[in-house]
Order: sequence, then structure tokens, then C-alpha cells
Amino acid sequence: MQFLLAFVVVAPLLGAAAALLPAPPGLKGKSPDQAVLRHGVTVTGVILLATVALAAGFDHDHPSRMQATTDISWIKALDVRIHLGVDGISLPLLVLTALLTFLCALYSYFKMPQGPSPKAFVALLLVLEAGTLATFAVLDLVLFFLAFEMVLVPMYFLIARWGGGGRRAAAGKFILYTLLGSVVMLLGLLLIGIKAGTFDMVALATDNGRGLTTSVQFTAVLAIGLGLAVKTPMWPLHSWLPDAHTAAPTVGSVLLAGVLLKMGTYGFVRIALPIAPEGMHTLAPYLAAFAAAGIVYGSLACLALARPGAKGDLKRLIAYSSVGHMGFVLLGIATLTPTGVNGALFANIAHGLITGLLFFLVGALKDRYGTADLDTLAGATGAALYGRAPRLGALLAFAAVASLGLPGLAGFWGEMLALFAAFDPAEGLNRAAYLVFMALGGLGTLLTAAYLLMVVRRVCMGGPRPAGEPELADVQPYELAAWTPLVALTVLAGLWPAVLLGLTDPAVQQLLAGGTQ
Repeated sequence: MQFLLAFVVVAPLLGAAAALLPAPPGLKGKSPDQAVLRHGVTVTGVILLATVALAAGFDHDHPSRMQATTDISWIKALDVRIHLGVDGISLPLLVLTALLTFLCALYSYFKMPQGPSPKAFVALLLVLEAGTLATFAVLDLVLFFLAFEMVLVPMYFLIARWGGGGRRAAAGKFILYTLLGSVVMLLGLLLIGIKAGTFDMVALATDNGRGLTTSVQFTAVLAIGLGLAVKTPMWPLHSWLPDAHTAAPTVGSVLLAGVLLKMGTYGFVRIALPIAPEGMHTLAPYLAAFAAAGIVYGSLACLALARPGAKGDLKRLIAYSSVGHMGFVLLGIATLTPTGVNGALFANIAHGLITGLLFFLVGALKDRYGTADLDTLAGATGAALYGRAPRLGALLAFAAVASLGLPGLAGFWGEMLALFAAFDPAEGLNRAAYLVFMALGGLGTLLTAAYLLMVVRRVCMGGPRPAGEPELADVQPYELAAWTPLVALTVLAGLWPAVLLGLTDPAVQQLLAGGTQ
């Protein structure tokens, strides 16, 4: 188990280095480009198998205990350690990251985005995977920061070199926002480490803030929270996200929504909640207020983009929907209750599955039509997707109803638990304020249903195909291979939520109790 977790973190970096080397003559296939793309599929596939083996070997009877741990001294002067481990909170995120990266590599093997050499593309994809996996596996604050920052460079180049129109400006905005947020976050992490005398996240969580004064906790949570809020993204620090998603290639959007946004909310749960509980308690109502505002704002922005004549980009609409969905995650965390935090973690996974599928589908539509403009997709050349490409239309409708939180699908449970927790927040929080936040969240669910059903009606339910219009290619075999796991897991998580909640709940209970249970 120790070896498996270390392998999962290190193997993508080794794979990235190997991708830049010339392919052996016997493995080139039809071309060197095909060889390096096959290399990407192989490496990400091996890492996915390793995470599945890690999940299979995980002690499910004790999900609150850190397992597969490695603890090696690295920088003695600062007491920085290479400390790795996995529990019921981080295990689902590791598997989700490995799965989405593999599906993106598989998709790219058949549909490589236009841009420079595939060598650089595959290497950057693997470096991105290494950073995200490390973020969920490390248990040292300094290592967490390094892993958190490691993903910025590969995502910047994936957007700037393989993206669409406005890609350079969008990539620049992405890295500027996240770097500025990370600088503030680093100050908060250093403050905790210096005042507590250790950067070890397990020791700090067990201490549960007893070695930190209230003012130190408040300052640390404020600084760390700002950095995490940018990555989440929390309204009003979200403005980099729509531009980045609109410009990014399909696989870049899938990984940005499905994995990178989760790093911010994971930081709140793993660091802010257990290490600085008093500071988190002070700032929780403000976090909840911003979360509720983001839910309503994201939904209204999507409604504006979905209306006829607005020239709304479908990728941009889904990006704004992420602001709303991640608002539910933040609201659940801000209740400071086991119910809310479990709901937040469930919504994290559900959003990764459903929004990843949505971006895959919109990318397929854009490949077929040459645009993601809703007015064009809903016009003479794009209407009646059910009639022209029934499987593609059915998948789009499925992803839409899953995203709006239809009971029986993954999107329902996390948002429901977050709202339920807001009805009865932790002791000491203003219940009247949280009832308002709950009502705003409920309004957001109605608005979400409105804009997603509007998208389905406009894109899928138009008139017959105009005379002379060419046939539209339906779902291709490689697309079916990349999308089927996301559909299956969305249904599984919706019908059997105990699979995920059984992992997270004991770990959350112990985390909130400061490791005393």
C-alpha cells in the first residue's frame, strides 16, 4: 500500500519525462505522434489501475485512519517531511483524478486538439496529473503548497498552446489570479507552521488549534481561504474561470472542472476545518454568504447566456454553472457540521463526474458544428439533435438532468445534504442567517433546472433537419469509451450514495473532532 501510493504520485512525473524522449523503433506505430499519444494512454491507464488497487486494498472498516503512509525527513532545518497518506476523504478524489486523466488521454489519442507537438501535450498532461494527485496525497503544509502550485504551469500551457480563440489572454488571467491567491495562501500556511512548530497536517489536525491563538487562527484561515477560494472558485473571485473554460481545449476543460476546482475545497476540509477551527468558526458565516451569492449569481448568469439572441457560448454557460455548483460545496463546508461537510465532499465528486461529461459533450458538439454558440446550435443548422444524432442528444439531456440534481443521479445528494445542513448549522452560528442561505440555495436549484432545461429544449428539440444539410455524426466508439464510465458512475453514485458516504463520514467525524475519536 505504501508503494502503491508513492507510485501513484511519482509515476506521472516519470511518464512525463519519458514522453519527451524518442520512442523506441518498435513502438512508434504509424508515426512518432501516435506513439507518444499511446504512451499517454498507457501511463495514465497504469496509474488508474494503481489507484483502483489502492482503493481495493484500503481498510474500509477504518476509513478515518491514514493508510498507505510514508513519512521521510526532507528539510530538517524546517522540519519539512515527505509525508504521504490516504483516508476516506482523499481516496475518492485520487480515484476521480486518475479516472478523468485517463479518459482525457484516451479521448486525445483519437481526437488530439490542434496545436504544437503531441509530445509536449502528453508531458504537460502527466505533470498536471502528478500535481493533482500529490495535492490529495501529501500531509505536509509545504508539500501541499508545492503540489497545489505544480498544476499551474501545465494548465497554463494547455490553454495557451492548445486552446481556442482568446487562449493567451484567458491563460494569462488564469495564472495571474491563481498565483496571487497562492501567495496569500503561502503566508497563511507559514504562519501556522511557525506558530505551531510543525508543518505536519496530521499532528496539526490532532492538536485541533489548541497550540494557536484565536487571532493567529483567524489570520491564517483568512489568508489560506483567499487562496483556496480563488481556485474553487468562489464568487466574486471567479472571473478567471469562464474565460479559461471557453478558451481551453476539451480535455483541458474536463480536467479544470473535474479536478483542479476540487483542490480548493479539499484544502478547506483538510486544512482550515481541523487545524484552525476557531478561525473557521469566525469566518464561516461570511463563507456561507459568498457561497449562497455564488449559487444565485452563477444560475442567473447561465440563464442570461441561455436565452435566445444572447450569443451565449455553451462552454461558458457550463463554466458559470460550476460557480453555482461549487457554491453548494462551500455552503456545506461553511455549516461546520458532519452532514454539511459530507455533502460537500459528495458534491465535489458528483460535479467532477457530471461536469466532466458535459464538457466532453460540448467539445463533441463544437467539433461537429465548429462552434459552441447556443444560437447557432439552436438554429437551422443545429436544432433537433435528437433527430440528427439521437445518442449524442440523449447523453446531453442525461448530463443536464444530472447536473440540475435529479433524484436518483449523483448531483442530487451533495446539494440536498448541503441545504439540509444549512437548516441546522453548527452550534454558535447564526441559524437565521443560514436559513436565508438555505433559501437562496433552494432558489439556485430552481434556476439551475430552468437554464439546463432551456439548453436541452433549444439544442435537442428543434425542427427537422433542413433540406441540404449534411448528416451529423452520432457518438463515435472512442467517445463512447471515454464517456460511458462517467455515465455509469453518475448513476451508481445517485442510486447507492452509501458507497461514497460510508468512506467520508467516519473521516469527517474524526476531522471535526480533532482526531480525538
